[in-house]
Amino acid sequence: MELRQLRYFVTVVDEGGFTRAAERLHLAQPGLSAQIRQLERELGQPLLDRTGRRVRPTEVGEAVLPFARAALAAVDGVRQTVQEFTGLLRGRVAVGLVPGTLTHAFDLAGMLAAFHAAHPQVEVTLTEDTSDRMLAALRAGELDLAVIGVAQEEPPPGVGLLIVVDEPLVVAAVPEHPLPAGHEGATAVPVSALCGHRLISLPRGTGVRTVLDRLCAEAGFRPDIAFEAATPGALARLAANGLGVAVLPRPRTAPGLHTLRIDDPRARGRVALAWRTDGPMGPAARQLLGCLRSAMAR
Repeated sequence: MELRQLRYFVTVVDEGGFTRAAERLHLAQPGLSAQIRQLERELGQPLLDRTGRRVRPTEVGEAVLPFARAALAAVDGVRQTVQEFTGLLRGRVAVGLVPGTLTHAFDLAGMLAAFHAAHPQVEVTLTEDTSDRMLAALRAGELDLAVIGVAQEEPPPGVGLLIVVDEPLVVAAVPEHPLPAGHEGATAVPVSALCGHRLISLPRGTGVRTVLDRLCAEAGFRPDIAFEAATPGALARLAANGLGVAVLPRPRTAPGLHTLRIDDPRARGRVALAWRTDGPMGPAARQLLGCLRSAMAR
């Protein structure tokens, strides 16, 4: 039994399938499946039920899962303890980012540059993904820190949050579009005004999309998403070309677009620094977290 096989098993369970687990682990799916089957052969029992649309642990897999998580946490603890005795801060920190983070006004790139100058022996890796996937990666110990979009201020279980951006959501369209034309002189529109219009939105798994879907459901309709893009800037460009109504955090500038605030106090675009609170964190990650929290809280 190899430690990596336990990590693969835990990741497949957390992701609910081999395809997403392989993406998360940066492995080919056949290789991942082969490693899990090798683990099952060694243990003499199937650990995963592959018969449904979502892969789930078998009864034996459920029993094994907490021991697998404990083993991975113990190894992380060994690495952490050894690193604490090295004197010079070393190690590797895995950071997840929502797309567009490095261009934001809070200057994460500058913060990382300052940290690297102070601790050149620490390797920092950056990956971009949706907020939901990065939260799962944090809980699984695959990411140390993440900058994510969140749908509310309260942190999920086992995760700490520092809100660094909190802006009202707006709708943006060309002035001749029926939505702004029908609300001439207004500064805000109710969520119900979006019904019947083709919308341009961030993809599922992002904080803004979660807020949009929730508010539309409460208003009694499903949003008609015509286009999805990964960054607010891309949404604005699509809207500026007359392709629909973009839903995005209030832009600093919106050339060629008429913007209206969504009239609901819960319609907010929030970005937060996130970290795991119920598991070990290495010295390098702990130091970077402290630096980012201090800089972002100013």
